[in-house]
Amino acid sequence: MNRFSRVLIKATLLFALIAGIHPRFAFAQDTLVVSLQSAMTRSLEISPQIRSAAAKVDYAKARHQLARSSRFLTEFNATTAHSTAPALDNPNDTPGDRLYLDPAVRNDWQDLSMFNRIEFSAIQPIWTWGEISRSIDAADAGVKVEVATTEGTSHQVAERTAQLYFSLQLTEALSRLTTEAGDIVEKAINEINRLLEEGDPGVDDADLFQVRITEQEFLQRVVEADESRHTARMALARMMFLPENQTVSPTSVILDPLPFELKELNDYLMAALNHRPEMEGVAAGMDARSAQVDVAKSQLYPKLFVAAGGKWSYAAGRERQPNPFVSDPFLSRGLQIGIGFRQNLSFGQTKAKINQAEAQFAEVAAQSDAARQLILFEVEEAYRNVIVTKQAVASKEESLLISKEWLRLEQVNFDLEIGDTENLVKAVKENLTLRAARHEAVFKYNMAIVKLLSKTGILVQTLNDGTLVGL
Repeated sequence: MNRFSRVLIKATLLFALIAGIHPRFAFAQDTLVVSLQSAMTRSLEISPQIRSAAAKVDYAKARHQLARSSRFLTEFNATTAHSTAPALDNPNDTPGDRLYLDPAVRNDWQDLSMFNRIEFSAIQPIWTWGEISRSIDAADAGVKVEVATTEGTSHQVAERTAQLYFSLQLTEALSRLTTEAGDIVEKAINEINRLLEEGDPGVDDADLFQVRITEQEFLQRVVEADESRHTARMALARMMFLPENQTVSPTSVILDPLPFELKELNDYLMAALNHRPEMEGVAAGMDARSAQVDVAKSQLYPKLFVAAGGKWSYAAGRERQPNPFVSDPFLSRGLQIGIGFRQNLSFGQTKAKINQAEAQFAEVAAQSDAARQLILFEVEEAYRNVIVTKQAVASKEESLLISKEWLRLEQVNFDLEIGDTENLVKAVKENLTLRAARHEAVFKYNMAIVKLLSKTGILVQTLNDGTLVGL
């Protein structure tokens, strides 16, 4: 019994150290029980990363609105002036319509009155060689780029939330195993103490000291494990931006493989090309750069426009003169309307701007090719990782079944006093280790599924549609 207890303690403590988790974690009084779907949904709704990206979308929409408004009255200004003006000193009582003929008429600065003037100017483009229309197209494409960026951020937030949730489930599963291991360790320690008290010659104080040393190592691991579990809960709670006095707990503490039917690789590749935000963003970026090239080229040609301008000024005590060659700046009115052309004569600078726009378009085109290949690689890598992790789960479960059969056999043999205690200890250790490895394998498999959906660009869509099964 001494040999069995000693080896069993070493085996179970080894497992506990490997697991690194212990169940002695006190839940906060206010605990929110969440499913993976509800956790992901809340994270998407409240994430500051997504809100920040959405603000950029609003900014891009404002720029698009500005570009659209430039189609009408691209220049429309009004200016007012307000001051005082002198009256007229007319010593000869000259009639008002002949004042300009009397050299004796002067400004009377002793008699002041209010003076008001309003001037306005407006320009309406008629033909701009695509400058306005293509500027609108570029701004519209800019909105699509920011929308794609926001969608990409959403996939990152959803994937990160799933990882934290599965990690929390993994700690719960390992905690149950550690509880079992701790119970075995405690029973072994009690058995050694009992044998020492009975004076069993096969047990000595060295056995007790060895157990006490390993017990202290185990207690150290307990503290580390408690803090790790607290960190896992805190991470998910902060991802969901819960109140400080609230923690989270998964709906199910059982970590099982997600029910997922893997389709053909080509299905995921085609879906990625159609749904990955990066592809949509690069396509919109190419449209924007192409439009900017056309805008730059439009500067080579004259722009046809209609212009209008007018002014009105008035001051009391002044007389309007009918002669078209005589005007009073304090009492006037006028309106001009006509068409004109505007030509940028800095052809060297215009050519340089065209070259810059074409270079930027070529850069985005190259990025499009690179992004396409990278996306296809990421999808295929994620696809094959699902296959590998699924097989790993199957292998661990099969190994676990074999381990259970082995453990039952050794326990029966030990009860019949025909078994080897070393073999029993090995069977116990292997069973506990395989159970932990199985949970790890399930965690990796579930994350592989989430990553495949994320890399395909349909993770958030399947979440919103409720078609992400098993959550």
